[in-house]
Amino acid sequence: MAYQEHLQSAKEICADCAVITLSDTRDESTDKSGARIKELLTEAGHSIALYRVIRDEPRMFDDLLRELLADPKINAILTNGGTGISKRDATVAVVESHLDQRLPGFGELFRMLSYEQVGSGAMLSRAAGGIANGKVIFAMPGSTKAVELAMTRLILPEIQHLLYELQK
Repeated sequence: MAYQEHLQSAKEICADCAVITLSDTRDESTDKSGARIKELLTEAGHSIALYRVIRDEPRMFDDLLRELLADPKINAILTNGGTGISKRDATVAVVESHLDQRLPGFGELFRMLSYEQVGSGAMLSRAAGGIANGKVIFAMPGSTKAVELAMTRLILPEIQHLLYELQK
């Protein structure tokens, strides 16, 4: 089947999403990036099964991620925050410890597109994606501009196709 036929076949799939913000400073009332992810998902016809803002603590995130990976009502997990290079940025390591398959193209394309916006600082992002327990996971940077870029240019155009392929 050609790529365009795959996209057409996947058109009716709804992603049931968990949106997680990892931050030591934000809460639900100040989380612009998490709010933007939820807004973009619902505008595209997907549902938000869970939304949470948690501290950027690896153990806390790992426990939550295990819960979400076991939840049959969720088929996509989208995180923002903790993808940089500081000692506190552990999101990518936690996500990657659960992946059955990596989607290296997500991080590569995100950094390429980000380079067009912010220049060489794009190399500091460790945005990552993959598949774990039959669910798609994307770890995005915490800035609202980065979230909009990842969602509009990469995730939303392909999430239905990814879920279609996982259901085969």
